[in-house]
Amino acid sequence: MPLRHCIRPAIIVLVALALLAAAAPLPAAAQQPASAAGTGEATFKVFARGAAIGTEQTAVTRDATGWTITSSGRLNAPLNIVNRRLQIRYDTNWKPLELTLDAIIRGQAQTIHTTISGDTVTSQVGIAGQSRVLTAMTSPEILLPTPFFSPYEALSARLRTAAPGSTIAAFQPAQTELTIRVGDSTIERIQTPKETIEATHTHVTITPEGVVSAPIEADIWADPNGRLLRVSVPTQGLEVVREDVASVATRHVPISRPNDELVKIPGNGFVLAGTLSKPVKAGATRLPAVVLVGGSGPTDRDELAFGIPIFGQLADVIADAGFMVLRYDKRGVGISGGRDEAATLADYADDARAVVKFLSERKDVDPRRIAMTGHSEGGIVAMLAAAKDRRIAALALVATPGVTGAELNLAQVQHALDRTDRSAADKQATIDLQKRIQQAVLTGTGWEPLAEYRRQADTPWFQSFLAFDPARIIRDIGQPLLVVQGDLDTQVAPANAGRLETFANQRKNRPAAQVVRVPRVNHLLVPATTGEADEYPNLKDKRVSAEVSKALMGWLRSTLAK
Repeated sequence: MPLRHCIRPAIIVLVALALLAAAAPLPAAAQQPASAAGTGEATFKVFARGAAIGTEQTAVTRDATGWTITSSGRLNAPLNIVNRRLQIRYDTNWKPLELTLDAIIRGQAQTIHTTISGDTVTSQVGIAGQSRVLTAMTSPEILLPTPFFSPYEALSARLRTAAPGSTIAAFQPAQTELTIRVGDSTIERIQTPKETIEATHTHVTITPEGVVSAPIEADIWADPNGRLLRVSVPTQGLEVVREDVASVATRHVPISRPNDELVKIPGNGFVLAGTLSKPVKAGATRLPAVVLVGGSGPTDRDELAFGIPIFGQLADVIADAGFMVLRYDKRGVGISGGRDEAATLADYADDARAVVKFLSERKDVDPRRIAMTGHSEGGIVAMLAAAKDRRIAALALVATPGVTGAELNLAQVQHALDRTDRSAADKQATIDLQKRIQQAVLTGTGWEPLAEYRRQADTPWFQSFLAFDPARIIRDIGQPLLVVQGDLDTQVAPANAGRLETFANQRKNRPAAQVVRVPRVNHLLVPATTGEADEYPNLKDKRVSAEVSKALMGWLRSTLAK
């Protein structure tokens, strides 16, 4: 499988630096937010470049006079902030009235008291014992002191009704004005251990006025009540996430069906979490079922890659065809338990067999008609499972290697080198080095001159992957076999399908394998132009090819017919 705040650092320190900035008034937003935004307390976790740097405790309350946002917290390097208390008051229509801040920023005590009267904003600012009064002529709709994140609760509330393309006038006390341009919004489902949230994800562009700085692209997530869930500024590596949403047991749900069932599957000392998709009219009849097995790396149940929920889409169309479809988070991924540090391909195969056992014991599944479909490395795992488990009635291999893991790895390295302008000698030296590393992994010897690579390469998974040989394992697979291959796959070359077909047809007294080659489809199973991995982020069509789905459904119907 493939390889798998709202203010930049130059402005983050503007609690002090912005005191000298000046700007013109900003336009008002076209709409007012709904007054029925949510109240309550929340804790936000703050991450910088993927590392947790602190938390901020937030409360949103409402009384007869309006709304109040209060927060406190501590952030470590690179921000180094102690927020003793921040309070912002708004009237009942979310018009800002007053801000009070007491904080220590990079070792300096700082206070701000801001009041708004008409189009005049007055701020009493204290820094390291020195005080001054600053006045700005503007009419802000929200106050965003930086670098604090509870104030984005007000922005979240306003975004509930702000139209794409509209602007929101913001003010960063003491004297910096901001224009927030509202982008497009999408609805995303976020599943936490306690609930499923229909979150609104809105892109915004924040432009500071009077400051030499490029606009800041950010994303805001809010719950249905307008309460803040998450703020993301990718260019700064900054993430602010509500505690429940930041949990390792929380997952984004890119695709779902109304009757999807969330299931817990007993594994080998831990529990796998999955989604069981069903036909709309399942009825009381026992139905055939399909298990989807994902590829390499931390693959979740939807096999989400570059914005494409590969398994989520496949499960949808296969369920519409009358099958139960179970996809699951791999061990140690998403909501599944277990750890993957020492896991081998055989361990992942045992997990897949546990899923089959779970399905076979359900009263709504026909235990004699359970098929397994593996994608990429998932096809290897599915082969290992099918060779040992006769409860698997049929096996579909999609974009699956037909060579040993060692051969595939070398082929992928060679393909990557062929696309560079490195010298022939340099390319050959890289291939020779790769061969020596793989030999050391397989034999456990020869590591002395390769010590710098051992920590990364010498793992149980990589050893099992390099040693895997489809020619040997297919001999033990008696089930009907389907091979689906995209002709533009550059990770598992199309020739692999022919090798799998050859191995399968050498089995004695077994049905011939069926092979479907799909033109103009890449490793992600979507239409492509080149099929190269560097094309993945820019793919226009993010739907699994209908030809891939058609091949699977047709074969499943005929193979699992009563």
